[in-house]
Amino acid sequence: MLAGSAANPQVRFAVSVRIRHDTLMTRASQALLVHLFTATGAVFAMLALLAAAQGQWSVMFLWLVVAFFVDGLDGPLARKYDVKTNAPRFDGVVLDLIIDYLTYVFIPAFALFHSGLLPGWTGWLAIILITFASALYFADSRMKTEDNSFHGFPGCWNMLVLVLFAIQPNFWVILSLVALLAVAMFLPLKFIHPVRTERWRVVSLPVALAWTFFAGWAAWVDFHPESWAHWGLVATSVYLIFAGIAQQILPRRG
Repeated sequence: MLAGSAANPQVRFAVSVRIRHDTLMTRASQALLVHLFTATGAVFAMLALLAAAQGQWSVMFLWLVVAFFVDGLDGPLARKYDVKTNAPRFDGVVLDLIIDYLTYVFIPAFALFHSGLLPGWTGWLAIILITFASALYFADSRMKTEDNSFHGFPGCWNMLVLVLFAIQPNFWVILSLVALLAVAMFLPLKFIHPVRTERWRVVSLPVALAWTFFAGWAAWVDFHPESWAHWGLVATSVYLIFAGIAQQILPRRG
């Protein structure tokens, strides 16, 4: 009896240590899986680039839409499983920025230039503006506002270029939009993050999901000019671009 009684605390301690160890291993594994999920964006970026090199624009945008979907999910997952604490070997912020530059900036700029939507010198000017301004913006320590929105246009060139492929406006319109948004990256204008900006999120998140749906639809039908997806793209894009500016104009009610 005495031996059994003395052993009980030791057994309980061993069991508690084992449970704690298994819990920590589980959290570390879950956090690592989030990093691996984020890293798939690099694979989708390469697949998109290969399609772009062959002029398969619909296929390219389908891969970019998949990467966009992954980018929308990995942030909430990273916060849920606290990757900074449970999988600190990999820097999720750096990993995300690398993939974002590929999928949001580099590949869309290449597509805009290589597609012929901007002829001659206009194409060169556009890719210089997009890549140069975005490199500076992605390194800006003041990129985020206090409410987790973006300070300046957040370099979502993939969204702009997809809409341009769908509606194919005059090249002067395209060049003007590129120039205005490149400048807007460094202006005191607010652009919402559909997931992290709390204000109007009940509207912003469904609109962002709708944009993803319309983008996939437009690419799936090879940007057919009579597709209703184009109207959905334009409408949702207008909201996502101007919602943050509207929040600046309309103060929050106390």
